[in-house]
Amino acid sequence: MDEKQLLMIPGPTPVPQSVLLAGAKPMINHRGPEFAALLAEVTAGLKRVFQTDHDVFILTASGTGGLEAAIVNVLSPGDLVLSVSIGVFGDRFATIAKTFGAKVESLNFEWGQAVDPEKLRARLAADKKKDIKAVLVTHNETSTGVANDLSTIGPVVREHGALLLVDGISSLLAMDCQTDAWSLDVVVAGSQKAFMIPPGLAFIAISDRAWAAMAGAKMPRFYWDLKKAKDYLERGQTPWTPAVPQFFQLREALKILEAEGLQACFARHARLAAAVRAGVGALGLKLFADPAHASNAVTSVKKPDGIEVSALRKLMLQKYGVVLAGGQQQLQNEIFRIGHLGYVSEPEIIATLGALGLALRELGSKVDSWAGVAAAVGSLGG
Repeated sequence: MDEKQLLMIPGPTPVPQSVLLAGAKPMINHRGPEFAALLAEVTAGLKRVFQTDHDVFILTASGTGGLEAAIVNVLSPGDLVLSVSIGVFGDRFATIAKTFGAKVESLNFEWGQAVDPEKLRARLAADKKKDIKAVLVTHNETSTGVANDLSTIGPVVREHGALLLVDGISSLLAMDCQTDAWSLDVVVAGSQKAFMIPPGLAFIAISDRAWAAMAGAKMPRFYWDLKKAKDYLERGQTPWTPAVPQFFQLREALKILEAEGLQACFARHARLAAAVRAGVGALGLKLFADPAHASNAVTSVKKPDGIEVSALRKLMLQKYGVVLAGGQQQLQNEIFRIGHLGYVSEPEIIATLGALGLALRELGSKVDSWAGVAAAVGSLGG
């Protein structure tokens, strides 16, 4: 059953065969010329993905490690930070800042909703003394299936002058993220999402404004010191031993993505997300996220009446080999989530919705088992 599983969660995501094989290449010297060429190639590719002319670094870490690097490199203990949160991962970003001594003020929005840029603008406008040093925001909140509009949020924060630190771990490549054009100062992404690579790498883009803030930043850092990362990158190295196999895999994944094209990649994710939403709606299920801000990376679905989320996910896995994600924290028994990012295409979406229809019927729901498939096929133009 392991090889037949459809991994329909928001990460880790399925990995193409060529990317898996790239990780099996013989080990090389991470201080030698071959690795230097590899590092230069993938760094240039990442700049195109982040849509930035500024620095991008590759960290051997999970996405959370990248978020910690974002915090500790540009802030000092006691700095006032505005955490703009719409879910679990927005709260996590704030917790990291608190852990390192920042004074964190929360501007929280109802789970299932996106950030209201005007409420953010009002709070920043009230900060007459410019005490707020940074704003933390999650681009794509996988816990709720909501995407924030960074094209609006970025200019709002820039008007104030604070740094904008972005958790883009699950958004990069699944949706447009224009680092430079939208005035984003630090953006973090993770390999195990739309990049189609196993877990193990975090990517972090740094603006010139963020570099200027680093000059006076006092939070402790050693492994995450981006000044060291910059110094070593100029020599074609990383400061610490990198996950060499994932660098080979990153190169292969970037080749696949560049052949597809960035805009085509965004369009594919939007197309698949629309098909999933059409399918679950046809099965009589309700979306949790505000449709106006529904994510192109993951769809959150409210629990069907009379059916437990745990029972549905168990049946989907054990009988149909489809892995769905559950809710988190207060949403644990209220929603399930369907990931549709990375190495996912139309057949996986159709198979997932077919299995979901069958599982709902088996658990007692009076639905047309194939209504979800028909709606998805219709959405896809079939």
